[in-house]
Amino acid sequence: MIPGLALAQSTTAFSSGITGYFKNVGPVGAVVLAILVLFSLMSWAIIFYKGAALRQAHTQSETFLQVFRKSSKFSEVNSVCTQLKASPLVGVFQAGYQEVNQQVRGGANAQAAKPTVKSLESLSRALARAATVEGTRLDRRVSFLATTASVTPFVGLFGTVWGIMDAFGDIGRMGSANLAVVAPGISEALITTAMGLLAAIPAAVFYNFFSSRIKVLGAMIDDFALEFLNIVERNFT
Repeated sequence: MIPGLALAQSTTAFSSGITGYFKNVGPVGAVVLAILVLFSLMSWAIIFYKGAALRQAHTQSETFLQVFRKSSKFSEVNSVCTQLKASPLVGVFQAGYQEVNQQVRGGANAQAAKPTVKSLESLSRALARAATVEGTRLDRRVSFLATTASVTPFVGLFGTVWGIMDAFGDIGRMGSANLAVVAPGISEALITTAMGLLAAIPAAVFYNFFSSRIKVLGAMIDDFALEFLNIVERNFT
């Protein structure tokens, strides 16, 4: 091979910026990059959506708690629930409120001077079911970030291995190990490794961040369910 030509080819592969790396990506590397880009785009869409949703859920939960603690009747609280639907506490309250109404209006309780609930255990189960539903709603789509964080580095690693195999194959075909020969395979290996990390790192960071926010909201749900149960026990038994 002509030395000048080898130098020119190696310069094209490594010194023309990011576009130079992409130009040397083969079909397999292109498929790997497409998969990584798809994972990355979906992760960022979830990050923006879930970030806004959890922020709204926390803000509306704080507002709902203020309304709940200032109100003297459950009906007053129920009237504002449609304005605070993003709060997971609303779902728990509505489940408890419905259960209390069913127990108070049923049987002999309907004619009683003081409305009473038949079973606190049934009310507790209704609150627990609603809390589970709201917790599941908060967790929705967050698991994809964990999947992205754990899978994409290995997808990128596959591209890395394939690029190195291509580089060795080029060495065998050309009978030379100079930079011009190995540059395409090495550049493919580098770009797939980098893209795997670029997809995985933000997904891992935001998965941990969202998980901590969800735990805070989960604690708020549990505390509210106990508070609701205590109020019913004091006033309806």
